[in-house]
Amino acid sequence: MGGHAKARGAAAALGVLGLLCAVLGAVMIALLPSLIEQQVLKNVRIHPSSLSFNMWKDIPVPFYLSVYFFNVLNPDKVLKGEKPQVQELGPYVYREFRHKTNITFHDNDTVSFLEYRSYQFQPAKSRGSESDYVVVPNILVMSASMMMEDRPMSLKLMMTLAFTTLGQRAFMNRTVGEIMWGYDDPLMSLINKYFPGMFPFNGKFGLFAELNNSDSGLFTVFTGVKNFSRIHLVDKWNGLSKVSFWHSDQCNMINGTAGQMWAPFMTPESSLEFYSPDACRSMKLIYKESGVFEGIPTYRFVAPKTLFANGSDYPPNEGFCPCMESGIQNVSTCRFNAPLFLSHPHFYDGDPALAEAVTGLHPNQEEHSLFLDIHPVTGVPMNCSVKMQLNLYIKAVKGIGGQGGLWLWCDNGAMEGETLRSFYTQLVLLPKVLHYAQYVLLGLGCVLLLVPVVYQVRSQEKCYLFWSSSKKGPKDKEAIQAYSESLMTPAPKGAVLQEARL
Repeated sequence: MGGHAKARGAAAALGVLGLLCAVLGAVMIALLPSLIEQQVLKNVRIHPSSLSFNMWKDIPVPFYLSVYFFNVLNPDKVLKGEKPQVQELGPYVYREFRHKTNITFHDNDTVSFLEYRSYQFQPAKSRGSESDYVVVPNILVMSASMMMEDRPMSLKLMMTLAFTTLGQRAFMNRTVGEIMWGYDDPLMSLINKYFPGMFPFNGKFGLFAELNNSDSGLFTVFTGVKNFSRIHLVDKWNGLSKVSFWHSDQCNMINGTAGQMWAPFMTPESSLEFYSPDACRSMKLIYKESGVFEGIPTYRFVAPKTLFANGSDYPPNEGFCPCMESGIQNVSTCRFNAPLFLSHPHFYDGDPALAEAVTGLHPNQEEHSLFLDIHPVTGVPMNCSVKMQLNLYIKAVKGIGGQGGLWLWCDNGAMEGETLRSFYTQLVLLPKVLHYAQYVLLGLGCVLLLVPVVYQVRSQEKCYLFWSSSKKGPKDKEAIQAYSESLMTPAPKGAVLQEARL
């Protein structure tokens, strides 16, 4: 009799536990998505209390600037009008460190900051050293020549005499370190003396001399604390709501984010827009495909073919003109009027005539396309390959002569190490565990709820009891009393217990 009671109690307890599990699982299914959404919204906003604030302030992701040079093999023939023949050298890899200073929160749900960048050469990741010599166009000579195009002939002759006196040539053979970070040039001193303000260099001249240990301008972006719909969007850059480099309001607009984080909960219909101070314009990337980076689900966004299209092929880009072939963008108006153009490496995705004009270029999607892999739930970049090529366009200038071009391209970084592991654990693994746990609890609860039901059915199957008044006697009365107590039901007076097996 005691065994039956314990069994019934255990079955009832399991049933209660099952009910609790089922209820908890159902509640998790109903509430977990909104709870995760609230936690993501709370922790991606720009606020000292959010989990992502320190990552936003001092970006832990190791960015690498990989620079490739095109060594001109036939400079003398190029000056005579022949097609340039180039050899790609590199990469020369630099670790890029970024940190924000002057962080100031404002009452209109925005925050202002300066982000400083510094670079350190990484010999182990590079193919070559900074002491390697490269033959490239002399950007000072060629830029000065282009700027003299519409000047009086007397001024052009003076410039030619200055070039000869100072030993300046259309092409120069200098080390990677000099081209990157600067070299002393007497022509630079002469230009600054007679044409002050023509170039933003007072000392050494180098392509990246002004970028090392410098900031990218004062950004003011929305924090998302009061109005989440505008999180990370740029409000102003250097106090401006739009720039004045270009020839249309649309091209001068400052759109998107500062290029570090985007709004969470992306869909394939989302686009990736950001303002680039280096390109002096906003850029918009489009969704291509979903993927996985080190176990983390991602959306890949790529540059549309229209990014560097000319105004004839894509009218909205008319404001960036004067234009040449599609695939290169004139950035001279924001680069001290030097004839500089941006493109994809090897003129990928550009007019075929661009790559055909140079021997040694081999554009292909795998090596030269631009893409960003973004974790769609948080809007945090996982893997970035921002590849740009800087080109110097020069034509023969009557009275000075010379033509050529500078070809240099670079790309950068991905999340790795402890930052990647922490991101995966907190924002991928934990939500995934909770996602499966809710269904496990619901399923387990349903199974446990069946335990008391199955026990009751099995008990009834074991012995079906019924009462009969056809027999009487002391033993019958004892049996009736015993089973009556076990069944907790009174037996009819004078009844005889009978058992029937099923």
